[in-house]
Amino acid sequence: MKIKEILAQEKPVLSFEVFPPKQEDAYEAVEHAVTEIAKLSPSFMSVTYGAGGGTSRYTAKIASGLLKNYGVTALAHLSCVTSTKDQVREAAGTLKTLGIENILALRGDIPADGRIETDYHYACELVRDLKQMGDFCIGGACYPEGHPESPGKEQDILYLKEKVEAGCDFLTTQMFFDNNILYNFLYRIREKGITVPVIAGIMPVTNAKQMKRILSMSGTYLPSRFKAILDKFGDHPAAMRQAGIAYATEQIIDLIANDIHAVHVYTMNKPEVAAQIKSSLSEILI
Repeated sequence: MKIKEILAQEKPVLSFEVFPPKQEDAYEAVEHAVTEIAKLSPSFMSVTYGAGGGTSRYTAKIASGLLKNYGVTALAHLSCVTSTKDQVREAAGTLKTLGIENILALRGDIPADGRIETDYHYACELVRDLKQMGDFCIGGACYPEGHPESPGKEQDILYLKEKVEAGCDFLTTQMFFDNNILYNFLYRIREKGITVPVIAGIMPVTNAKQMKRILSMSGTYLPSRFKAILDKFGDHPAAMRQAGIAYATEQIIDLIANDIHAVHVYTMNKPEVAAQIKSSLSEILI
């Protein structure tokens, strides 16, 4: 099923993200986590992509397994900054053969060694090519607080509009911890004529080290309420985990109450986190 069709339904949408193993000997553990999350019957699940090889070889395999073994709609990530056009064509062909209808088209992060290919510079270029490679439902990423490399929020929205006009059927946001940031972002992009569905990306933070890593990568704004949770429970793993899941759940409830009916949870391959959130929303998701 295409994700744009799922989003067109009136009921709330709750989806989960998983990532493949970096090493082959970790595949079994990842497969178990993916299986347990799939058993929660999410609206769909996304599978991330490791640029330049690595985890990328497992993306199609896991996405295909979700569809065939559990009947869960799969969204395969595909990044292009370290890929040639031939590699993208091959990856898209593999997904098409496996029956994967949904692709999240990303530029991808610049590798630490700075080695990139020159066929693609922006995600909009990848979107245009994918539209010619099959009847895919194409998603794109968006950044409510602005892309870290963008010169400013207004310019960032213009780039986003170009990506949507290239063929994006929906957008998924980077994580945020203050819902007002999303509400303001939606107002601004709608003013600019970006009307495709936007899925809110939520990250349950279950340990303080995880939060430090997130901040170093994205510079995400932390509201005082969330900082207080980190200060109070950051050194107590069990308490931090419980508080982090509760905070994410409250975010989701507020989003749905304000008519943001599609939420994507970055699970970090933790079935217990996904299960607790799903359970806490059991009546809300009906």
